[in-house]
Amino acid sequence: MEATLTKTPRQIRIANALFFFVSGFGYTTWTSRIVYIQQSLHLNEAFLGWALLALPAGLMITMPITGRMLSLFSSSRIMLVGAVAFNLMLGLLGFTTEYWQFIAILFFFGSSRNILNLSINTQSVGVQKLYKKSIITTFHGIWSFAGLAGSVFSLIMASFKVPPTWHLLVVSIVLCLIAFLAWPNTLHEKPEPQERKPIFSLPDKELLKFALICFSSMACENVMYDWSGIYIFKAVHATKVVATAAFVVFMIAVTTGRFAGDHIVNRKGIKMVLRYSGVLIVSGFAIAIAFPCVIPTIAGYALIGLGVSCMVPLVFSVAAKSNSMSGGPAIAAVSTVGYLGFLLVPPVVGFVAQAANLRWAFSFIATLGLLIVWMTSKIEE
Repeated sequence: MEATLTKTPRQIRIANALFFFVSGFGYTTWTSRIVYIQQSLHLNEAFLGWALLALPAGLMITMPITGRMLSLFSSSRIMLVGAVAFNLMLGLLGFTTEYWQFIAILFFFGSSRNILNLSINTQSVGVQKLYKKSIITTFHGIWSFAGLAGSVFSLIMASFKVPPTWHLLVVSIVLCLIAFLAWPNTLHEKPEPQERKPIFSLPDKELLKFALICFSSMACENVMYDWSGIYIFKAVHATKVVATAAFVVFMIAVTTGRFAGDHIVNRKGIKMVLRYSGVLIVSGFAIAIAFPCVIPTIAGYALIGLGVSCMVPLVFSVAAKSNSMSGGPAIAAVSTVGYLGFLLVPPVVGFVAQAANLRWAFSFIATLGLLIVWMTSKIEE
């Protein structure tokens, strides 16, 4: 990879970090206002579940296209395009008045999110090469911090009864400005020629346990993004503001867990952290289901946030040491299955909730935490 370093490594690092901030802040701005958009469009859980399928559909379809784009153009150029498209769709989400509009915009929201996220992660690999010490995990911590900031800002907007229309529009404009201001300092590298690889790779028998842990963790995490507010609004009968506040608590727990994770792993080991992360997820869902009141449910959300916070990067680090596949293909295989959980399970919650209720839907998700505990017990020390 060739790059023209007209800026210092620190300037480049900050610029890339700002794009991670744009991604995290924008995504939780959307998820924290789902309950409001559902109410404005008069959607039941099943219709919302079908609509939410549009986002992963757009994301999955765009995967090979984004990979091809990154082999032809600089990642810095692609992430600017992705940031603008992502925020354009974010702004338009608040203006939807028809169900078909909501689905169409969610499809392109998912597509643009994929373009942005793949390109910023590609850029971060290039930035890492400018440093001798590891700095790449900090970018994901910034994403989580931005997500927390986005949910807190959404809570403020909800408290002042600012409608999603203007809230999402203002955020999208500000995030676009941040992207344009940060872009000149990004790493303007030439793309590396890439070998043609299969779009999806599957794990072998040895990696299957890691893939199932990753699937379950990512599914639980995205269920919280999409459904935590709706659950506390409809099943607990709290206000919309309280629903947004509960999501803020979840994001605080996720962010705290990610920044504290390395320290805990160094003391307790990866297997123990993974096991107790699964226990936290099961406990959190169990509390929210068994005690459908505001305080217990929010406490449950905090436990779930701590549980999902560090699981995926830890699973990747263990899977990369597999004897059956080399590091890169092993991570790709595990992440493929995990990504399916992140994308496909949350819409299922809507279908189960419509057929039964949200508490039954969350009970189904809680079993994924049990699967994590079981699969972790099979990891060799």
